[in-house]
Amino acid sequence: MKRLRALADKPIIGGVVKKAMSRMASNDAKVISEHFSQYLRPQIATTEELKHAVYRLRHEVYCEELHFEDIKESYEEFDEFDERSVHCFVRHLGSQKLAGTVRMIECRNGADLLPIEKFCSHAFEHPELRPENFPRDSICEISRLAVPANFRKRSIDQFKGAATGAINESVFSETELRCFPYIAICLYMAATSMAMQSERHHGFVMMEPRLARSLSFVGIHFIQIGKLIDFHGQRAPFYINACQLRENLSAGYVKLLATVERELVDSGSLFQADTTAHPTDFTAPALLSV
Repeated sequence: MKRLRALADKPIIGGVVKKAMSRMASNDAKVISEHFSQYLRPQIATTEELKHAVYRLRHEVYCEELHFEDIKESYEEFDEFDERSVHCFVRHLGSQKLAGTVRMIECRNGADLLPIEKFCSHAFEHPELRPENFPRDSICEISRLAVPANFRKRSIDQFKGAATGAINESVFSETELRCFPYIAICLYMAATSMAMQSERHHGFVMMEPRLARSLSFVGIHFIQIGKLIDFHGQRAPFYINACQLRENLSAGYVKLLATVERELVDSGSLFQADTTAHPTDFTAPALLSV
């Protein structure tokens, strides 16, 4: 796959290689989607207890592992934007541990800024795809995506030992191991689904360009709207239109998206997740027909 990625940038054969990679990923996703819900479950954090579990996971990844933030006395990582965020997480059903989390930050009034506006506006270069060019109630930011080490490593990394977060084969099955690399994709799908359901169609995120490039192979197209800056590493501002998520996905990933959406429907509503937000029934059919 690494060799294919290198060939994908070649001017003549690049287009053919990209299509081949997309087809391979789509076929794999179709198989994974059939097993995904047996092992992993996306949910909305609808209670304070669940939100604190999300904050603890973020602390584990952002503070203890990556050292993006200082260690907190509470061992919970949260900030001023969490009060106006909808939090999603993926639970591993076998261990009941959280396997990943992401949040969707909203603007509740005209004075609210997204973090990308407050801290990274100097990186914006696109004249049109900027948060200030859209109504405040139609924009959101996808933020704080975190997947702990145990759910990022594949079975081939087992020899490196527990200190590097290698997966213990006696705990996770081979099928589960195949599902784990899809956790981040699942979280981006969940975030854009939440954005669509709450009619905040214009999403923004700070990410590494190589991550955006990888997501494009499966049909999740983020548009780079600014330059690289040092923000927890070299990152750039990106834009995504939630309305276009389904139409760009390859067939296998449409099936995976349907699985993610179905689990979110079962987990509750955006209105239940935050009673200060405008009521949005997460069981509405619109979610399944994006």
